[in-house]
Formats: sequence, structure tokens, C-alpha cells
Amino acid sequence: MPDLLLLTVIGVVALALLFDFSNGFHDAANSIATVVATRALSPIQAVWFSAVFNFLAYFFIGTAVANTVAKTVKTSYVSVPVIFAALLAALVWNYLTWFVGMPSSSSHAIIGGLVGAGLAVGGTSAVTWSSVQKVVYAIVLSPLVAFSVAAVGAGVVYLLQRVTRWKDDAKPFKGLQIVSAAAVSFGHGANDAQKTMGVIAAVLAGTGYLSADAKGKIPVPEWVAISAYAAIALGTVWGGWRIIETMGLKLTSLNARVGVAANIGATTAIFGATTLGVPISTTHAAASSVVGAGTASGRGANWKVVGEMVMAWVVTIPATTILAFVFFKITRAPGVLGQILTGALILVVAAGIIWAMRHSIGHKDLEAELPPEEPVVVPQTAEAAKA
Repeated sequence: MPDLLLLTVIGVVALALLFDFSNGFHDAANSIATVVATRALSPIQAVWFSAVFNFLAYFFIGTAVANTVAKTVKTSYVSVPVIFAALLAALVWNYLTWFVGMPSSSSHAIIGGLVGAGLAVGGTSAVTWSSVQKVVYAIVLSPLVAFSVAAVGAGVVYLLQRVTRWKDDAKPFKGLQIVSAAAVSFGHGANDAQKTMGVIAAVLAGTGYLSADAKGKIPVPEWVAISAYAAIALGTVWGGWRIIETMGLKLTSLNARVGVAANIGATTAIFGATTLGVPISTTHAAASSVVGAGTASGRGANWKVVGEMVMAWVVTIPATTILAFVFFKITRAPGVLGQILTGALILVVAAGIIWAMRHSIGHKDLEAELPPEEPVVVPQTAEAAKA
């Protein structure tokens, strides 16, 4: 007779990797929107480029972020239904926001899901609020840091342009864009893949397949890490064209110089948070950087779209918390009713995901929207204009 617990754990691990896959295409825009918008790389080149650097992070980065996520719900309260409800809530939110082209946070979706499922199973005592506190701090600080650094970066790049021979040449800035996009992709993999690693480690620990060490840290098996990095890389290759469209074309008017500055801001915020073990939203960092660089360079921003995006950021954790709470209660319905409702829930979500993926835009649709290539020109001073 098959081990029912093992089978359900395998099912939840598969769901976690599906969430990781969605994270890859949902957040691919974080690292490649700028290089696609400025034609530094074609859309297909960009997603493969980003996927490679997403996966390379596996060889260099530890598991500090994974441990923060794994401890969001206390191990004594973790069970297959808890993690199932958290993942399903995050997955629903990821696909919904991706389909409408809204750059929300996969990170905050999974944290909100874990909080909601934790509250449903054991109330406030089931949640490790110190882990949640790190995320709340990052919600406020990461956009501010990214926006500020990108704004300063726009000024630095402008000065670099003035003191070099690159005044009317976009190629060097496109080269810098590609290098900085590689750094953002590496940072995305380093921070975001760990969230799935943390969720899988949590369910393995909660079901007795893993044990915390003497310091209370939950070890992440090697197969979990490789699977998480592979899933996020594959999701990136699949491409999240709707959000790339929003990030690259709708927040501000990008050129190569602005794109470099935006990537510098995002990289600074993402690497800083990863070093501190904070599950930062790479989406918040990247989008804030694009707006900061565009504003500082005098290109402005589409504040209507920015406002809609910020609203999505604000509601992500409350929305996924509520969804996960409801989903957990559905799985706990008495007897056969619980099984029927859970099965129906899975079928509805699966049908919605398949429908959304079949009706998404592709890279050719995005390429058709790209503006003509724009040369990089240094604004003249009044003296130079007179001359």
C-alpha cells in the first residue's frame, strides 16, 4: 500500500516547483524589461540570457533567505494542508497579476500565503512574526533604496557620457545594460529561488523528513536547491511578456542610459537584501529603479500605471493571506466533503491557469510594440548650444 503521507508531500513539492516556475516568468521582467525595451537584446535572447544567470546563482549563494521563509510558520504547525493552502494562494495571485500585466511581488505572495495558512491552523501563535517583520521592513525600504540608487545612477551615467566619447553612441551603454541585467538576473535567482527552497524545506521538516539543526535552522537538501533554481530558470525562459510590456514600455520611456541606471538601482537593493537574508521583492526593487531612473533623467513616469502598481503591492499580502486562510479551511471540511471541495478547488485553479497561459501574449506581440531605436544624446549646455 502506498505511503499516503509521502505521496501528498510529493504533490506539494510539485506545487511548490510550479509556483517557482510562475515566479520565473512573473518576475522575468525584473531583469530583462530594460534590455528588451531598448533593443539591447531581442526578447528571446533576453529570457535565455536571464535564465542562465538565474541558475548560476545556485553555485554561489547560501540559504539565508530560504531559512527566513521556512520559519514563517512554526514547524510544529506545519503540515501538508498548510503548505498546500499557502502555495495555492500564491500561485493564484501570481497568475492573476501576471495575466493583467501587473508587476506584483511573488515573494510577498508566498509570505502572505504562509501567514494566512498559519493563522488558519493555529492563530497568531503559529506565525513567526520576526520573519514577517523582515518582509514588512523590506516592503518599505527596498523601493526607496532602489529608486534613490537608480536616480543617483542616472546622474553618474550622464556624467560618464559627458566625459567619454560615447556622447552619441548607444552601443557602450547597451553593453553596460547587458552586464547590469546579468547582475539583476543573478540577484533574482539568488533571492527568489530560495523562497521555494524554504517552502519545500518547511513541509519536509513539518512532516518529519527533515530536522532543524542545533541553531534551529532547517537544512535545505541539495536536490531541493537544484530543483528550485531549475524551475525558476525554466519559468524565465517561458517568458512573462505581459509584465515585461508593463515594466519596459509603460512605466517610463527607456533608453540605454536610463536602463543602465535602473539596473544599478535594482542590483544594489537585491544583493543587499540577499546578503542580510531578507526575502526582498525583486519586483519592487526593479520597478522602483525604472521609475527612479526615468524621473531623474527627465523622462518622467506614467504615474497612473505607477499608482496601480503600488496598489497591487499594498494588497498582495492581505489578499494572499485571505486566500490561503480560506483554502486551508476548505481542505479541513469534514469527511468526504473536504476531499470533494479540495479536488474541485484544484480543478478550478488548474483550468484557470491553463486558460490564462493559452491566452497570453507572446514575444512577437511584444516586439511589435517596441518603439524605434533611440540614439543616446547628451543634452547640450547653453554655451555649447551657442557655439
